[in-house]
Amino acid sequence: MANKSPSINLIKNTRVDFFTELINWTLTVGRLLVIIIELIALGAFLYRFSLDRRLDELRTDIKAKQTIVLTQKDNETKYRDLQDRLQLASSSSSLSMERANTLKDILGFTPQGMKINSLSLNKGTINITANVQAISSLTLFVNSLKKHPNIDILSIERIENKPSTNVTVVDISGILKESKYGNI
Repeated sequence: MANKSPSINLIKNTRVDFFTELINWTLTVGRLLVIIIELIALGAFLYRFSLDRRLDELRTDIKAKQTIVLTQKDNETKYRDLQDRLQLASSSSSLSMERANTLKDILGFTPQGMKINSLSLNKGTINITANVQAISSLTLFVNSLKKHPNIDILSIERIENKPSTNVTVVDISGILKESKYGNI
């Protein structure tokens, strides 16, 4: 048999083992991940300085605005109190005007042959005492009152004939509608 002579091969083996290639790839990717994570951490660290500076500016602004608010607190209290008083005065004035108009209308409804002895308007109720010479005058007056926009319920409480004077005494009461300013 032929003797095989030893051969010397100076060319590196081109065939690479899979395990060796996997380890090389893992080390390369690992180094890249470490570099990327360190860059992210450095960026967050630097960004924190800008956030701290911004936070300090906001705290300074808040303190300045709190000082302004505290100095204006007394003026605000006075202003709100004045606004409440003006609103109350306005609603009272409007209520008084509405009451005056209602009384004026009721007196305007009074027909010939009727004399009003007493007329009271108090907290949503109205009371009228009158002397009537004819029932037609009373009917006309009551129908006019029923049609008035501020009167909700109307009732005749008492009718008393006085034959000696030919006069009928009538007591009328009513409930007024709630207005936007309160009870009339």
